[in-house]
Amino acid sequence: MDIRRLYAFMKIVDIGSITRASAILHIAQPALSQQIAALETHFGKPLLLRSKRGVIPTEAGKVLYRHCQMIIRQMNQAEHDIATSSEEITGAVSVVFAPLGLGSLVATQLMRTIREKHPGILLYANEAVGGGVISEQIMTGKTDIALIFDPGKIPSLSFEPISTEELHFIGTQIAEPEDGEISFAEAVSQPLILPSPIHTVRQVIETTLSRVGTSAQVVAETESISYLSNALAEGLGCTILPASAAQAVQRRVAGARSYRIRRPNMKVAMAICVSAQLPLSEAAAVVRDHLVRLATEAARSPAASGSGQG
Repeated sequence: MDIRRLYAFMKIVDIGSITRASAILHIAQPALSQQIAALETHFGKPLLLRSKRGVIPTEAGKVLYRHCQMIIRQMNQAEHDIATSSEEITGAVSVVFAPLGLGSLVATQLMRTIREKHPGILLYANEAVGGGVISEQIMTGKTDIALIFDPGKIPSLSFEPISTEELHFIGTQIAEPEDGEISFAEAVSQPLILPSPIHTVRQVIETTLSRVGTSAQVVAETESISYLSNALAEGLGCTILPASAAQAVQRRVAGARSYRIRRPNMKVAMAICVSAQLPLSEAAAVVRDHLVRLATEAARSPAASGSGQG
C-alpha cells in the first residue's frame, strides 16, 4: 500500500473534487484517478461517488477516510520522532478538556509543568463541548488525550477514572444558609445559568429534577467558564457546577459563594481518555502522566472535594 495514495484520497475527499485536488497535489488528473482506481481495486469496493458537482465518499470511502486520518497522523509523528530523536523528549501533543470540569483548575498547571520540565514538547490545550465530539476526536487521532466527564465504556477508547465530585450551588446575591448547605429545591428555585442540555452536568441536573418532580428556572445557557463568571458577577443569576469548577468561578468572581447541595445531592465523575488502539507517542505519554497527577491532586483538594462554603 502506497501511503501517497491514501494522502491523495484524503485530499480528494476534503476538497470534493478530483480536478482541484489534482492542481493542489501537482499530480495529473489521469494519474490521480488511477491512484483512486488502484485503491478501489485493492479494497474491492467503490470509494467515491462521482457527479457533475464533484465527488463524495461512499460508506466504504468514509471508513477508509477515518483510517487514513490515523495512518497519516502516525506517519507524520513517526517522521517527526525519528528526525528529532535525542535524549530530550519532543513533539506536539493535543489535550482537550471538557468545559466546566477539572480542566478549569489544571489546564494552566499542565502548561506550566510541561514548559518547565519538557520544553521540547509543544502542548496544545483547548476546551471542547460534548463528550461524544471529544471521544470522536480521540478515536480518529485528532486529539491525543482528553479529560472528560466519564461516559462509561466506549469501544476503542480507554478511560482512567480520576474523581467523583458533588455538584455545588454558586451565587453572589443570595442569603447565606445557616449550615453552609442548600437544598436542591432552594437551588433550582433561583434564576440559573446552566450548561446546555448536551452537557453531562445539565443531564445530571435534569435527571434529578425529573426524579423529584420539579422544574428549574433557567435564564441562560453557556459552557464558557469566563462568560458564566461574568454573568454571575453582573448578578444575572446563579449556577450549579462540580466543586472544582465552582472553585474556578470563585477565583474569578468577587463575592461568589459556593454551597453543597443536599436533599438530594448530585455527583459527576471525570476520567482521562485516550485511544485504546493508537499508541501514545513518547511526548503524549509524558503529558498524560503529568495530567493524571495534576487532576488527581486537584480533585483531592479540600475546595474541590469537600463540602460547605468555598
